[in-house]
Amino acid sequence: MSEARLRQEMCKLAKSLFDRGLTPGSSGNLSVRLDDGGWLVTPTNASLGFLDPDRLSRLDAQGRHLDGDKPTKEIPLHAAIYESTPKARAVVHLHSTYSVAVSLLPDLDPVNALPPLTPYQIMRCGAIALLPYHRPGDPAIADAIRALGGKHNAILLANHGPVVSASSFEAAVSAAEELEESAKLYILLRNASPRLLTSAQVEDLVTTFSLPPLPTAR
Repeated sequence: MSEARLRQEMCKLAKSLFDRGLTPGSSGNLSVRLDDGGWLVTPTNASLGFLDPDRLSRLDAQGRHLDGDKPTKEIPLHAAIYESTPKARAVVHLHSTYSVAVSLLPDLDPVNALPPLTPYQIMRCGAIALLPYHRPGDPAIADAIRALGGKHNAILLANHGPVVSASSFEAAVSAAEELEESAKLYILLRNASPRLLTSAQVEDLVTTFSLPPLPTAR
């Protein structure tokens, strides 16, 4: 896909996320890696509902700002994901309500924060990591992401929000939406002893769809 089309797609899907209340105000940020190794990324303090394709930030392969508006402060987060996950071509970071709510809860497994609730949670999100709190834009988040070793395409930042990567921007958006719905189910059913997918059912999904194996819960 050409850079011009990617710019249009980013703005269209960003508006869809905003219009559905998945990232309020000027929260959240998105990026796409280009064929030359550079990125397109959303500008700082920009509402995802009102992006201008021509004003998206353009960075080179080293993360240096080339043109467009000033990029999001979360560049270290995006850079660490691209560095540690070579297959990642897009990153979606939201402040969606239920994912943030789950990130506030105690006693979550840091390598598998949500139990296996639905097939599409497993297929699109895999094991969802939980990282300790870092202030927005803190460069130290990069080390925390690198420490995951590229084994997670879905991450919850404690007291902050979800980060999802995928091989395309559309796939990353879909996975972020799936993570939010899974988090919503978890909050709604947390005290109801829900029927989870069995280990055999999870293994069947992993085998059928050639997914990375999920780590054993702590």
